[in-house]
Amino acid sequence: MSSVWNAFATVNPFDEMTASNPGKVQNLVAGQWESGDEQRVDIVDPMNGAHFLSVPDTTNVVPFLDGLNNCPKSGLHNPMKSTERYVHLGRVCARSAALLADPEVADYFAELTQRVMPKSWQQCMNEVTVTRIFLENFSGDGVRFLGRGFSNPGDHAGQESRGYRWPFGAVVVVAPFNFPLEIPALQALGALFMGNRPLVKVDSKVSVVFEQFLRLLIHCGLSPNDIDLIHCRGERMGELIKFAADQIRLVQFTGSSVTADKVSDSVNGRVRLEDAGYDWKIIGPDFDDKWLDYVAWQCDEDAYNASGQKCSAQSVLFVHDNWVDSLLPKLRTLAQRRNLADLSIGPVLSWDNTQIRAHIDAVLDVPGAELLFGGSQLTSDHIPQMFGAYEATAIRAPIQAFLGHYFDLLTTELFGPFQIIVSYGSEDLDAVLSVFEQMSNNLTAAVVSANVGFQNQVLRATVNGTTYCGMRARTTGAPQNHWFGPCGDPRGAGIGTPEAITTTWSTHREVIFDEGELPENWEIPALK
Repeated sequence: MSSVWNAFATVNPFDEMTASNPGKVQNLVAGQWESGDEQRVDIVDPMNGAHFLSVPDTTNVVPFLDGLNNCPKSGLHNPMKSTERYVHLGRVCARSAALLADPEVADYFAELTQRVMPKSWQQCMNEVTVTRIFLENFSGDGVRFLGRGFSNPGDHAGQESRGYRWPFGAVVVVAPFNFPLEIPALQALGALFMGNRPLVKVDSKVSVVFEQFLRLLIHCGLSPNDIDLIHCRGERMGELIKFAADQIRLVQFTGSSVTADKVSDSVNGRVRLEDAGYDWKIIGPDFDDKWLDYVAWQCDEDAYNASGQKCSAQSVLFVHDNWVDSLLPKLRTLAQRRNLADLSIGPVLSWDNTQIRAHIDAVLDVPGAELLFGGSQLTSDHIPQMFGAYEATAIRAPIQAFLGHYFDLLTTELFGPFQIIVSYGSEDLDAVLSVFEQMSNNLTAAVVSANVGFQNQVLRATVNGTTYCGMRARTTGAPQNHWFGPCGDPRGAGIGTPEAITTTWSTHREVIFDEGELPENWEIPALK
């Protein structure tokens, strides 16, 4: 290991990790790194099935409950308490960003990410880059400025109302497997910035990445007492949240909508959710041959990068008839170039092949549906059966099928390399908009058109929280330069920007100062 990152790294993804010599992952609790209970779980390499990581299978959650209980509602800091912490966290960000800018450190996290969540090198490095730029954005006074409030003059001299951004206190971050670094890093740091003390749980298949990142933050000055990290089964975390519901002030959950609703019920709605994204893209009527190759490339990137395992992945593509004959063959060609060798297609970590096959068959049974490309398992003797491995797949379905009892099936998100393609004419646009209206998850969307009238017609009738518009529109994008999160649900979480952090990780507090001289001619009114 190079000395530049040897100071914090404890797992080396460049070495051969085996069942006899696994990378050992630890919990962080009460400021100490601990191996947890005697129970541990072996994590298998998604590319070959070998046991290569050993992660705590924590069952004793009492120390973590103590951490939640020990944080006051007023947080570790707020605009009136321990304000030096805002500046300190800005310095931690600066040091951490500088370390992530080192090529060796960046390669370390990209390689570690690729080992646990196989996707192309560029996709893994994108996570590192987004996290680094996020840290750069909040270096120096960046954290302090998140606490900006406002004031209003009162009714008389000495009276003034002041609005503050106030922390919640003890909070929980639950992060998924598909972005092992970016999602937990940005959300946990956002929680810390606003004065909260987070307990973080990341899917155990990939939690080593955030564990190593947390070691980097501590190496750069973060107090290990400011945050707890638990590795455990999802059911155990659900039990912890339910048991400690009175102590937990907020849960930020990223993952499936079914689990999100269970978490919301457990804490009586004290949640911020970034849940399932059945995300749509619509290509307008203004066909332009100059843009054809680019639009096709972006559609392929949105649908199949990371093997479709992005909450912002393109799940359904509505293509105007003017584009169909030119675009669909190009989509097929682009999809067929993807392969395991460069991980432009890879294992699916939450659906196995049996589940994927069943969903494909069910969609193909819809009247008028046809397989456009893909639809077969990838040829590999090494990917374990617990994971899926499928070709980039697209099924064409008629717009009429979405308007009947096939709606639920066709809008079921297969979290893998799968999309549905729908052709429509200008006369069908109202029907398409009615499909968007019925969708229950409104995360990302794209309106691919240069026609301002068409853009406005779609945008004013839809609610997706992160919507890209224009000929370069996509459904997937880096969140460090814009808000990323759903719309239409008051529980929606944001990630990436100052607005996302303050909205998700702080609440409004109003303090009315009323001072000055005793009012003239003041007396207690006489009782009648």
